[in-house]
Amino acid sequence: QVQLVESGGGLVQAGGSLRLSCAASGSIFSINAMGWYRQAPGKQRELVAGIVSSEFTNYADSVKGRFTISRDHAKNTVSLQMNSLKPEDTAVYYCRAEVYPNGMVFWGKGTLVTVSS
Repeated sequence: QVQLVESGGGLVQAGGSLRLSCAASGSIFSINAMGWYRQAPGKQRELVAGIVSSEFTNYADSVKGRFTISRDHAKNTVSLQMNSLKPEDTAVYYCRAEVYPNGMVFWGKGTLVTVSS
């Protein structure tokens, strides 16, 4: 089992920045990929960014060039630096971890990001 706890959400004006962090605990040795997803009201949950290592990252087209995902293996954390925020970035942001070898997925409870225009 893996437990994930997000932090760093809040209210920010358009054009501002926020940094989200996710701390993993439990069977952390089994974590393969980690990532951030978001879900806006009335919409499906969507991938924001994923990371296996610094060499292997992927981003949604809507956040490329504005968001940066990073992972600290020593601290068992994954972070999402969000710059140039837009009102359409408003959502609950969830941390996700995928473990090997069975690919089981774990989710955090989410943190709310609100971007005002």
